[in-house]
Amino acid sequence: MRLPLIALIAAALLCGALPGSAADAQSAKIKLLLITGDDVGAHKWQETAPATRDILAKSGRFDVKVVEDLACLDNADELKPFDVIFLHRYHTKGHLSDKGKENLLSFVKDGKGFVVAHLASASFGLRKKKEGDKMVVVQEPWEEFQKLCGRVWVMGTSGHGPRAPFKVKIVNAKNPIVKGIADFEADDELYAKLQGDAKINVLATADSDWSKKTEPLVFTLNYGKGRVFHEAFGHDVKSLKNDSIEKIICRGCEWAATGKVK
Repeated sequence: MRLPLIALIAAALLCGALPGSAADAQSAKIKLLLITGDDVGAHKWQETAPATRDILAKSGRFDVKVVEDLACLDNADELKPFDVIFLHRYHTKGHLSDKGKENLLSFVKDGKGFVVAHLASASFGLRKKKEGDKMVVVQEPWEEFQKLCGRVWVMGTSGHGPRAPFKVKIVNAKNPIVKGIADFEADDELYAKLQGDAKINVLATADSDWSKKTEPLVFTLNYGKGRVFHEAFGHDVKSLKNDSIEKIICRGCEWAATGKVK
């Protein structure tokens, strides 16, 4: 049976359009750079980094690239394709160059996004090590990074009680990152006594038995023309397997990258 000429033409056009449509869909995704590769021993980044990547990928909104070295920040041109940088590591080793610091700050100041999770905010604080009978400073605190994060974990000051389920309270229900999400139970470390005085927009809190205070666990802030999303979840994969937390992470990353949540 012969197909009408118009049907053949339509079929050819459809087949030719499909690859382009797929490419257009991919290019429309938010380009996210996930920096991992280091943390304290209790934090299995080799497990939580892929879990975080999968949460973002399955939303269909992100094109995620994972790197395991801070050297990716040394070249500003290599950062240009990305809309948002997600710091998923507590920096315990190696060195972030002055150029890397400058590039990270400029990336956000110039209008893009930054995301910090769990212990990553402690990355560039004061760090010491024992040499003989003395404690020697091996890293001076990077004060501008503390401003970038809004609040940071400070070793010897910040802390948490035993890991256990706790109630997370949504405190700014109109914000698009948490809109429609009810108070929920998290099974994680409840971070407390994060330090800083930058103006932050708190979206979710929890009451800490350790600090005896209500602690901010999800918040945002502006930095220059850019946006910062900070969430304190993610001790392990189990803590991330929570529908509300997954939504918050995806929406927060989208907001940091674009300034809105679709």
